Amino acid sequence: MPQGRPSNVFVKEKVAFNIARMKKGGEDFEIVLKDPDKALEFRQGKEIDPRDFLENLEVWVDAKKGERQSAGKIKLWLGVDNPIDAAKIILRKGELALTEEQRKKMFEVKKTKIIQYIHQNSSDPRTGAPHPVQRIELAMEQVKVHIDAYQPAEAQIEPIIKQLRVALPLSFEKSKFTVQLPVQYAGAAYSTLKKKYALQNEEWQNDGSVKFKMECPAGLKTEIWAVINKLTAGEATIEEEKKQ
Repeated sequence: MPQGRPSNVFVKEKVAFNIARMKKGGEDFEIVLKDPDKALEFRQGKEIDPRDFLENLEVWVDAKKGERQSAGKIKLWLGVDNPIDAAKIILRKGELALTEEQRKKMFEVKKTKIIQYIHQNSSDPRTGAPHPVQRIELAMEQVKVHIDAYQPAEAQIEPIIKQLRVALPLSFEKSKFTVQLPVQYAGAAYSTLKKKYALQNEEWQNDGSVKFKMECPAGLKTEIWAVINKLTAGEATIEEEKKQ
């Protein structure tokens, strides 16, 4: 360790950006994070061992000054006896400070996930084709969609879709179809499709062929059919279910 700096005092720049804190009963409780990305995933519900994102197993009054919080006050106000449980409470109920770069990264991850969901699960009802990613992104800018970097993307999708409908026609209809793979393709083609897609009601026929049902967003139907035909040299039988 470099001389001149006590072991319980942290570099100022690091503490300013990588701390989670909460205040309870007039007392301050801080933890120092070595991996804010994992800490945020934990905050959003992912099961992660706190040791994977904590700089150390300490709870502080002021981490920058190296002032530890007492075990008695941790027990009194957080209701736990050890720093791991205390860290979980602080991270879930307190404030998480991130750098501007980290916030931007989190924002971009959420934005990409939301755009990909809309692209893959919806279509333009006028054409039946998926909206290009760029068109979705432009529509989001047009209606001034707000994306919260701290909230899971899944929790933001529905309200964003409602907002987008003002500028972008969206259909979330599903296409359902039955596929039968000839015996000469039933092995390799079936295996490839099974790994890539969800197959339903699989039935192996007496002649060695295999039959199954598939369901996908209407906009992806053409793409999936193209994959099936490529794997079977166009010899697969595909029958789309009629809409009720």
